[in-house]
Amino acid sequence: NPQRRKKRRKRTKTEWGGVGVTHAVVVIFLEFFAWGLLTTPMLKVLHETFPQHTFLMNGLVHGVKGFLSFLSAPLIGALSDTWGRKSFLLITVFFTCAPIPFMRISPWWYFALIAVSGTFAVTFSVIFAYVADVTEEHERSTAYGLVSATFAASLVTSPAIGAYLSSRYGDSLVVLVATVIAVADIAFVFFVVPESLPDKMRLSSWGFPISWEQADPFASLRRVGKDSTVLLICVTVFLSYLPEAGQYSSFFLYLKQVIHFSSEAIAAFIAMVGILSIIAQVR
Repeated sequence: NPQRRKKRRKRTKTEWGGVGVTHAVVVIFLEFFAWGLLTTPMLKVLHETFPQHTFLMNGLVHGVKGFLSFLSAPLIGALSDTWGRKSFLLITVFFTCAPIPFMRISPWWYFALIAVSGTFAVTFSVIFAYVADVTEEHERSTAYGLVSATFAASLVTSPAIGAYLSSRYGDSLVVLVATVIAVADIAFVFFVVPESLPDKMRLSSWGFPISWEQADPFASLRRVGKDSTVLLICVTVFLSYLPEAGQYSSFFLYLKQVIHFSSEAIAAFIAMVGILSIIAQVR
């Protein structure tokens, strides 16, 4: 019976979707928990490395990273449609976390790698594609909200834990713990996370060339201009996120260097923001 087989397939996908979303949540939590631990040490290292141009270099590092992410995101998305999600989850998590141990090895290399890692720092894009593969359409919004809430949850405790470890045992231990968690995240993707995109659903086979239209980051911008409603929505979102992105990249540094907040106060502030974000996502 075709209808019975169709229902069986949907039920199987729904059951698998719960597991798949759990995998996505774990990957996001571990990655951003590792980076959250470094909040206090990173503010110290940034000021010590660039004492005269702390805010300028902080903005340049985040600006280059964001611009490279913008350029590479369509290509990585197209390649994941072709080669599957798991391999690109592994690549994005690895390169996003690669700068972490360099905080103690060489601060200059650390900030340079953060900037360059923007080429692959699109874990969220691949995670959302992964979630779309393993969920039904009516489950997708809830699953996306859960992933976003998990990102906020990872920031509720990790800065406070990092600040405590830093004050008690020093920054080296914090970097070591963050590195171990990052390695655990990479191992989780490699050994536990299954491929979400079956071979028959992939757009092409290995070695098939990707068109420039798929890799062009400006193609979607050109398509946006063709629909006035979509254009207005995109402009609204852009103007909304523009000050938020600038605030996120410099606010904690401002609290530390200008207002002279303690590490504990900054961690408490981040935890408060994370809790409010979780409440908003759940609601």
